Amino acid sequence: MIRETIFGVIGGLGLFIFGIHLMGAGLHKASADKIRKILAALTSTPFMGMLVGAGVTSLIQSSSATTVMLVGFVNAGLMTLRQAIGVILGADIGTTITAQLIAFKLTDYALPIIGLGMGLNFFAKKKFYKNIGEFLFGFGILFLGLKILTGSVGPFGASESVRNAFIIFSKRPITGIATGMIVTMIVQSSSVTVGLVLALASVGLIDLRGAIPLILGDNIGTCITALLASIGTTISAKRTAIAHVTFKVIGVLLLLLFLPYYQSLIEATAPSIMRQCANAHTIFNVMITALFLPLAGVMARTIEKTVPGKETVVEVGPRHLEKHLLNTPVLALQAAVYEAIHTLNLVKEMIDDAIEGFMKNDIKALDKVAQGEEAVDSLRMAVSNYLVELMQRELSEEESKKIPSLLHIINDIERMGDHAENLRDLAGRKIDEKLPFSKMAISEIRQIQGEIGQMVEEAISALKTNEVKEAQKVIERESQVNLLRDELNQNHVKRLEEGTCKVLSGIVFLEMVSNFEKIGDHLTNIGQAVISPLQWEHIEEREHIQGRERIKEEERV
Repeated sequence: MIRETIFGVIGGLGLFIFGIHLMGAGLHKASADKIRKILAALTSTPFMGMLVGAGVTSLIQSSSATTVMLVGFVNAGLMTLRQAIGVILGADIGTTITAQLIAFKLTDYALPIIGLGMGLNFFAKKKFYKNIGEFLFGFGILFLGLKILTGSVGPFGASESVRNAFIIFSKRPITGIATGMIVTMIVQSSSVTVGLVLALASVGLIDLRGAIPLILGDNIGTCITALLASIGTTISAKRTAIAHVTFKVIGVLLLLLFLPYYQSLIEATAPSIMRQCANAHTIFNVMITALFLPLAGVMARTIEKTVPGKETVVEVGPRHLEKHLLNTPVLALQAAVYEAIHTLNLVKEMIDDAIEGFMKNDIKALDKVAQGEEAVDSLRMAVSNYLVELMQRELSEEESKKIPSLLHIINDIERMGDHAENLRDLAGRKIDEKLPFSKMAISEIRQIQGEIGQMVEEAISALKTNEVKEAQKVIERESQVNLLRDELNQNHVKRLEEGTCKVLSGIVFLEMVSNFEKIGDHLTNIGQAVISPLQWEHIEEREHIQGRERIKEEERV
């Protein structure tokens, strides 16, 4: 009897957890595009952030993954603490959907659901329906595991001694909260622990009075993942993780004061004990959101005072590439995109520092370019390794296509860093050899620097939005850069003929213009990657043609 019970609990729990995993995997694959669009909709409004958090988490069924990504966003300065607060609150609501699904108690229909899901996944031709099939298969496995689990512990529901052991959660809510928190910290999934509470309640081992403290503890325990992710990050990222814990703890403490009234409210929502437990989980998070969302600004300022300190900029090392996100590929890909944007911003700073050193004979500015090159090389390697590791996960067809595109993008950005270093070397040559430059030449270098700077901003916008029209701006500007290159080369020839330009200065000038134009080529590659991720099969041929054209132009000059 004992052996059968132990085996039943282990097997049922294993199927239950596996079912939750399959549900999330199938749903996120079927809705990957929607998740990207939702993430792109982030605004400065906490209410919109709340909707975004609820939407993303309801699709991926992991508030921890959403919160970990927020820590990365805030760490990189792409989102303020006030914005993050709204998303956190929404994520907590979105993750309660699993509990609501479990409360339907479809255990008798588990096998037909498994068969339907398997049939869709096996026979459907469209990827969308295959992913829905995977979701249904996981949904059925979840209820099959729940059926085995409840069947194994069910006989204990008739045992008064066993029921008395669980009464402690009803008599001592603090014990229930601590137990729920510890179990969730261990399994790192609020959906699993709430599901266990529902299973115990369904066989009569715990009543609603004992279930509520366990659910409240579960809500605190789920914050630990974000706290771990914030270790070694910026002050703002730590504040984001602490904000998550603060909301939960304050909410639990307030609810403890009115626990009998809350229990009465929950009892009135549904006759079924399983539905009551699910509602207790959902309503608690809705109440927290209603309380803190209007106070997002106040809470942000309070947490900033509670966790004092000045921001430090992360010079070397990735800001977004959280290992936790690899199990949610759509978020891992988004993190890789933001890391590419971070690297592209570093390259832009390198270009600006190189030209600043050129204009003002500033050696310190040129030294910053060398430091930037090390950071860019390190980031390129980090992003590449992250994407290679992501390739080992189960990916949708579109996600599989996106990875090679991102690998080429980060390589193009690294090549841009090499050209920025070339600009630094040319600036150093100008300083060392005291080469003179006319006002016209200086003005022209500023002009092409401005065009490339604008092109970088357009490339960043294209990567952020993944919009074709934004990427098209990058490609169109390359034509302007090429025309400007031709114009500057012709002007240079005239200055040579007029004797207003020295030969050695002219060589440096031409090399600088050439490096700017090559940077523009790499930015164009990024724009084309956004428009068509599959265009990389002909990239080597296109780069070869571009290289021949540049050589011919330089020989002509």
